Amino acid sequence: MLNRLWNRFVNRETVSYLIFGVLTTLTDWGSYWLMRRAGTDYRLATAGAWAAAVLFAFVTNKLFVFHSLDLHPGKVWAEFVPFVVCRVATGLFTMAAMIVLIDGMGIQQDFLCKVAVSAISLILNYLFSKWFIFRKTS
Repeated sequence: MLNRLWNRFVNRETVSYLIFGVLTTLTDWGSYWLMRRAGTDYRLATAGAWAAAVLFAFVTNKLFVFHSLDLHPGKVWAEFVPFVVCRVATGLFTMAAMIVLIDGMGIQQDFLCKVAVSAISLILNYLFSKWFIFRKTS
């Protein structure tokens, strides 16, 4: 039973999703750092880094995680738009959850809140990508 659960949840797709998730985070942080070093305002750098990370995540999720190899512009657009919408939704969820946990509930360990909320967002992003964006049509 435990072995079956392990095989169901730890496989090529989930492991590659986690690897590219780490690389997406590094893309976000690296882009932010580069833009700030170039003198970009932190608000614009935050938005630019988020956009770079979402674009990186889309390409890597499409090609390497979910193996959606159809590059016809209509198909790419049909995947890209809901991908961005879902990332905006989980971004808003992250912001709201952080406010509720820190300001609403008075939790002092903001980094622990960030880790917990990020884990939930990671799972939601994976499920949205698997079930709604890069689903197999065969």
